Amino acid sequence: MNILCLGGGPAGLYFAISMKLRDPSHQVTILERNKANDTFGWGVVLSDDALGRMQKNDPISTEAIRSQFAYWDDIAVVHEGVRTVSGGHGFAGIGRKAMLVLLQARARELGVDMRFETQFKSAEDYRKDYDLVVACDGINSLVRTEYASVFQPDIDLRKCKFIWLGTHQKFDDAFTFIFEKTQHGWVWAHVYQFDDQTATFIVETTPETWEKFGFADMSKEEIVETCRLIFQNHLGGHALMSNANHLRGSAVWSQFPRVICDKWYHENVVLMGDAAATGHFSIGSGTRLAFDSAIALAEYLHSEPTLEKAFERYQEERRVEVLRLQSAARNSLEWFEQVERYLDMPPVQFAYSLLTRSQRISHENLRLRDPEWLQGAEDWFQAQAGGKPGSRPMFAPFTLRNMVLKNRIVLSPMAQYKAVDGCPTDWHLIHYAERAKGGAGLVYTEMACVSDIGRITPGCPGLYAPEHAVAWKRLADFIHTETSAKLCIQIGHAGRKASTCVPWDGGIDMPLKTGNWPILSASAIAYKPENAVPKAMDKADLAAVKAQFVAAAEMADQIGADMIELHAAHGYLLASFISPVTNRRDDEYGGSLENRMRYPLEVFRAMRAVWPAAKPMSVRISAHDWIEGGVTPEEAVAIGKQFADAGADIIDVSSGQTDPSERPIYGRMFQTPFSDRIRNEAGLPTMTVGNISDWDQANGILMAGRADLVMLARMHLADPYWTLHAAIEQGEDGAEWPLPYRNGQVLLQRLRQRQQEVLRA
Repeated sequence: MNILCLGGGPAGLYFAISMKLRDPSHQVTILERNKANDTFGWGVVLSDDALGRMQKNDPISTEAIRSQFAYWDDIAVVHEGVRTVSGGHGFAGIGRKAMLVLLQARARELGVDMRFETQFKSAEDYRKDYDLVVACDGINSLVRTEYASVFQPDIDLRKCKFIWLGTHQKFDDAFTFIFEKTQHGWVWAHVYQFDDQTATFIVETTPETWEKFGFADMSKEEIVETCRLIFQNHLGGHALMSNANHLRGSAVWSQFPRVICDKWYHENVVLMGDAAATGHFSIGSGTRLAFDSAIALAEYLHSEPTLEKAFERYQEERRVEVLRLQSAARNSLEWFEQVERYLDMPPVQFAYSLLTRSQRISHENLRLRDPEWLQGAEDWFQAQAGGKPGSRPMFAPFTLRNMVLKNRIVLSPMAQYKAVDGCPTDWHLIHYAERAKGGAGLVYTEMACVSDIGRITPGCPGLYAPEHAVAWKRLADFIHTETSAKLCIQIGHAGRKASTCVPWDGGIDMPLKTGNWPILSASAIAYKPENAVPKAMDKADLAAVKAQFVAAAEMADQIGADMIELHAAHGYLLASFISPVTNRRDDEYGGSLENRMRYPLEVFRAMRAVWPAAKPMSVRISAHDWIEGGVTPEEAVAIGKQFADAGADIIDVSSGQTDPSERPIYGRMFQTPFSDRIRNEAGLPTMTVGNISDWDQANGILMAGRADLVMLARMHLADPYWTLHAAIEQGEDGAEWPLPYRNGQVLLQRLRQRQQEVLRA
């Protein structure tokens, strides 16, 4: 093949090398606008796994690069004057210039034609003269712009301002993050050694702090000196240096563009490296993406029957990996964009939050990397909670008013649709009692409705008749007599989502075939076209329903519930007042957030007034409607604050289910960021729920301060004894098994011990 690479950075050079290795007869030409030894970067970071793939592809160039590496195993976090160090991370740094020189030498050795100081403007100028044109012309790719209508690039310019600098101060013992509080706000640095004499020093800050410093009006020299003064206590008298000699003044600052293209090829032109997709520098993925893509495309061009098939496979398989890395990079860069919400954390928790920010490093993965450091962090967590040293975060106690939970695991409320005329049955007794026996610290009931017309379905339980109280008290008495779990009754009204079928007998949210009852909501908007239009509540309705909520709270106390929760989420009655999607009122209960919150707060305050002061009360909210014009995560912080000001002890953070037109983005722990935001911006205790599937995730959420309690739903459906089994798997001896089940505990402990012996053998 006759191949042209437009761009002589890492992607172009490594692709040329990879092609020549597979078939020396290829004619490969590289056009690069800069001189051979020009570069505007400082250091490049590669992880152990990236180096492993490079070693397999080309041992010679990899060994040459390795010979110039600065290696480190530790990550250091300097925050509030405390330096926290975690090991086992396995990174290597090399100067970008040194790496390019080595790759150029390897390409020259293999017969690649490299033409430096050669400008190009259009791939179309070359496409007919070459079998393949590879556009590896960087983050501001001319080729990507030229064929934008085909490639359909999605470019998201991120928030923070950053500048690449260097220093001769030594940071050769750890990849170091430094956070400095200044008179204008927080400024931080990503620092790593890349040769014996020099370290990369990336300075980053928010736009607000950047503006307050007046960086826009400074010369380049003034900017560099200001950065030096900010970090002078960490520089040992050394200067900071810029090698961006082609830039002037504030142009040395950048904002990161997250780039992903819908299509990566057109005819015989293909994108590679930053031209196709970018990876944020905070996880060091940009150069890795370039090398991995170069290897993959070279491989497919030799394994597939046609150019088209090679391109299809390259795009399909590399996009999957790129999107995975971009997801991790997005988590990381968003953590830095929002870092000010975490800076009041104690240093050990702040460091943990930073280390796990991308979600590529889980709690147990961190244990593999540095068990001693993690054990110290866990012991710190237990000490704050009054728990037992040596235990995992999920087994730390938690106190709300006079209620003390033995652990941080909560059975999430899940509708069972097994009630008869609003009355819980033996199904409910067995269902909830089993989960209480199974080790959960707090057991939530499904929503107990405040009236017969407030039920979602005919199978939903209530808390509005004497027989309901008798059935719920039977459950409360069993839990309190036979277990150490606590019981929370969730109280709500279905609103416009009422009078619908049990899911397995007519479909979810579908109206009853017969016997529908009148429904109420904030506004006269049907949930679906098939559903009845609810009555917009008038003053009499508002007063009557509020009284029903109060009566339910009083009944919950009489039956012995330890805690109650007001359900103000998921499009039910109170949520329909909060969301502008469902609240179209023009009275004092509609319009602004203050007005939309008025009725839910009136109900909450009335319930809190009759609920004992020693007992806690929570509120479930939808922190994101996932609809244009609906409740946003930012607004959810204000919603949480208002309920807390009214006396809520903890915010149960969920999302969605407000309207069928929602477009949620699912994924593991997909709702935890909303809990994180409310907890750390508003300073409120929170519970999180949503696709949390294992104890590793639960421990990570708690240790990072993303929530105070972790709610599991489907995992508890699959395994009523999830918490006790998780304790065995983690070697946790303190979990309380029911006395008749102790032999089962001993058996599982023995089986686990045998498994560990086999693994060690």
